[in-house]
Amino acid sequence: MDSPKVPVSFSDPVNASILAVSEDQLQGFQRDPFGAVSAQSGVSVETILERIRAMVEAGTIRRVRQTLLATNLADGALVAWEVPLDRLDASFDYLFQQDPFSGHVVTRSTDAATPGSTYKLWTTLKVPQGFSLRKHCEFLLKKIGGTHFRLMPAKRLFALGVGHTRRRLMEPGARADERVEAVEVRVATLTDLEWRILTALKREFAPAEIVRDLWVARAAEAGVSLEEFFKVAEDLDRRKIIGRFSTFLEHVKPTGEGERVTRFNALFHWAVPAGREIEAGSEVGRHHIMTHAYWREGGPEFRNVNIMGVAHGTDKALVLAHKAAIDEHLKEAGIPIAYTNVFWGGRSEIKPSEISPFAYQDWCRSVGIDPDGMRE
Repeated sequence: MDSPKVPVSFSDPVNASILAVSEDQLQGFQRDPFGAVSAQSGVSVETILERIRAMVEAGTIRRVRQTLLATNLADGALVAWEVPLDRLDASFDYLFQQDPFSGHVVTRSTDAATPGSTYKLWTTLKVPQGFSLRKHCEFLLKKIGGTHFRLMPAKRLFALGVGHTRRRLMEPGARADERVEAVEVRVATLTDLEWRILTALKREFAPAEIVRDLWVARAAEAGVSLEEFFKVAEDLDRRKIIGRFSTFLEHVKPTGEGERVTRFNALFHWAVPAGREIEAGSEVGRHHIMTHAYWREGGPEFRNVNIMGVAHGTDKALVLAHKAAIDEHLKEAGIPIAYTNVFWGGRSEIKPSEISPFAYQDWCRSVGIDPDGMRE
C-alpha cells in the first residue's frame, strides 16, 4: 500500500503553521533553525523537515537559505531602467539570466501615465566592495539597449521581512505600537576566512540537505570545525551582516498545486519633506504589511520621492486599502505627503545577488572587461 502523500499546499493547516514562522520570523543566525521553527509553531521537527523538503520539491517553496544583510556587505541600489518597449522582455531576460549581481528583476507599471512611468524595468543590484555601481549599470545599459537608468541606493532601512503566509489576512492599518528603528547602511570589511564561511553559509539548501544538523556539511565545505563556523557566523550576526533564515515561497507564479500566495506586488512611493525621511520611514515601517521599506532618493524622474516600500496581496483593492491606511497614518503623524504613487509588479524573477569580490572579477573577465576598470 502506498504511503500517504505529504501535503505541499501552503494553505494546508500544518504547512501554514510552519510557514508563518519559517518565512521571516527567524532573525539572525540560528544554530538550530528547524528546532526554532518547532518551538514557535508547535509542530515537531521531524514533520517540519518532511514538509519543507516536500514543499521545495513541489515548487511551493522556491528556496531555503540563510539570508544576509547584503546592504552591509556590498554597495547596492534599486535601479529603474528605461528601455524601448520592444526590448523589454529581452532586457528582462538578460538581467535575470546573464547578470549575477542583479537580484530582483521586475516589470512595473502605473495605473495612469505619471512621472517615472516610462521606467518599466526595475532591478535590485549589488556590486562587491571597491567596484562601481554606476560603471556596472553603464555596461548593462549598453547590453540591454536601454536609454537611461536611475540608481537609488538605500540611505536607511526600515522594514525587511517577506512573510506572505502570516500577512494574507492582515487588516489595513495593522502596525506596531512604536516606530521601527532606522537601520543605517554601512558596508563592513571581511577577512578571507569570513568570506569563505559566509559563502558556504548563504548558499541555498537542496532538499537532501534539509536536515536537523544542516550546518555540519557547510562547516566542512568552508574547511573549518563546526564550532569555528558557529563562532564566525555569530560574530557576523553581531555585526549586522546576517539577515534571517528563511523559506521563500513562490509568491508570483502559481505553485504546482495551482495556488498563488500573492497576486499583486506594489511598490509604494512617497515624497516627504527633506529632513523628515527617517521619521516618515520609521512610521511606514511600523505597518506589518510592508515587506520592505527604505529611504531612497527617486530624483526628478520620480518627482523627488524619498520613501519607498513594497507590499503584497491577493486583492488589488485590499493592497490599496493598506496604502490608504499608511497615507492617513502619516498625515495623523503630521508628516505631509507632497506626492505619492504605486508601481505595480508584473513579470518577476528573483535570485540572490552575488556579492563575492572574487566572483565579480571572474565575471568581468568572462564578459571581456578589465576588473580594474570597474573599480570606483
